[in-house]
This record gives sequence, C-alpha cells and structure tokens, in this order.
Amino acid sequence: MDTLCKQKEVSQLFGLSIDTLRYYERIGIIPPIARDKNGYRDYKTTDLNWIYLVKTLRKTGMPINALQKYTRLSQKASQVDAATEQKAILRAQLADINEKIEELAQAQALLHYKLGNFDEHLVKFNTKDHDDPTIERLWEQN
Repeated sequence: MDTLCKQKEVSQLFGLSIDTLRYYERIGIIPPIARDKNGYRDYKTTDLNWIYLVKTLRKTGMPINALQKYTRLSQKASQVDAATEQKAILRAQLADINEKIEELAQAQALLHYKLGNFDEHLVKFNTKDHDDPTIERLWEQN
C-alpha cells in the first residue's frame, strides 16, 4: 500500500507552506489530491513526487503556465502525444538552465578575477588616471 501523508507533513518535508501546496493544487500544477473520509488531503508517493518535481522546476525559473501545461499533459488520454510534449517542455527548460549556468559561470569568473586583482585595481582607480591605456577591458576578459 502507498504511504499516506497529511498536508502538514508534506509542508514540512518540502519546506513549502500549506497555502502554497493548496495553491499548486488549485491552479493545476499538481494533480488533485485524494481526500480521506473527513475531507483532509492524503498525499501518496506519486503526489509527493509531483510536488518535488514542481518545487525543483520552480527553482529553475520555469513559469507557472508551463507547469500547468506539463501537468495537464500528464492527464491526457493519449499518453504518447502527451509524453512528446512533456519532453519538449523539459528540454526547453533544460536549455534555459544551461544558458543560465553559462551566464553564471562567466559572472563567477569575472568575480574571481576582480577579487584576485582587487588591490591592484584599487590603486589604479585611486590614482584617478582613468585614461591609462593599461586599464583592463573587463568585457574582453572572457
């Protein structure tokens, strides 16, 4: 039998507020959660996987509308077509992440460079000789 968790446990497990969990369900980025006889949500392992996936994809900057589409596709009758579209959504997000990683790597390299040469740069800046031809061109460093 599938393990059942209550909303408070799920909230603590994933570091999401109960309001966020309800919001995700209401707007359709996680499938509807089954309820017990008293109307309380019972989260199954598959629900927890969805929440983890959504939380992770939100961290990457994936827009809500893309998550909604991805979730709707998972509930389509024609799973072959849906799977193709879902893969396309994930591939697009992966490409976006890779681009962001490259941009962050460039920013990281610049910061390493600036920190490694900070005192030298400070001396040049303090001499107020801004026309010095030896002043580096940061945009050409990468």
